[in-house]
Parts: sequence; structure tokens; C-alpha cells
Amino acid sequence: MNTSLQVTISSRELFQKIIENCTLEQLNRVPDGFKNNIIWNIGHIVVTQQLLAYKLSGLAMMVTDEMVAKYQKGTIPHGTVSKDEVEAIKSLLFTTITKTQEDLDNGLFQNYTEYTVSTANFTLRSVEDAMQFTNFHEGIHLGVILQIKKFV
Repeated sequence: MNTSLQVTISSRELFQKIIENCTLEQLNRVPDGFKNNIIWNIGHIVVTQQLLAYKLSGLAMMVTDEMVAKYQKGTIPHGTVSKDEVEAIKSLLFTTITKTQEDLDNGLFQNYTEYTVSTANFTLRSVEDAMQFTNFHEGIHLGVILQIKKFV
């Protein structure tokens, strides 16, 4: 497995522990001063990885259009996420990365549409760039989650 994806798996293990150690109420609560909640941040990192790796490569994503609409950049939580949806997000933490590794190994990523990320004003030019950026992006959201946890 490539190093970027190994780092992603380590990161995702932290997100999994957060899900397992929070109640559904804690996952859904948006504390005063925040725009989102813990589960939105976790859904967001899953969706972002899929958009950056798969959509920009012209490949089918493992997340639904509804999930993208709910968790993509610029969205905020609306309503309460159910236990079933939390479990689906938790599962996607790892199935998406396992599939990405398989697809990398099988040479599926042939094309890539360059994309400049607003977070770091950096241009992604390949799926490898996308996977490296994913780790940076997930670190930002882990920090946000750790701040939210202080208030839930």
C-alpha cells in the first residue's frame, strides 16, 4: 500500500474512534460558534476524498450524489443524522480507501482534471497529489472535531 494511503488509514482510525466514543446526540450537536458538527466533518472528509480522487479522474465515486450534496464543501448540517447514516459513514471511512488502493494498483486512474484547492491555494495535478492533499485536509478536520468535542 502506498504511504499516502497508509497515512489516510491511520487518520481514518482516529475518526472511527471518535464515532465510537460519541453518542448520536454528540455527533449531531453544533456547538455555539461552530457551523457544523462532528458527523458532518467526518462525512465531509469521505466525500472530499471521493471528489478529489475519483470525480476529478472521471471515475465513478463510491458515495451517492445525495451524500455529496449533503457533505461537500460549503454545506452545513440540516437536521439530525440517523444511527444508520452514521454507520454508513463509518463503513465508508475504510471501504473507500481500500477501493482507492485497488484502483491505483489496477491502473484505473489514467486522467486527472487539475484542481486548485482553496484551503492551501495548491493545484492538484494527479490522483497522487489528491491523496497527499487528502491527508492535509483530514488533519484540518480532525482539529475542528477535537475543538467541537470540548463543547459537546
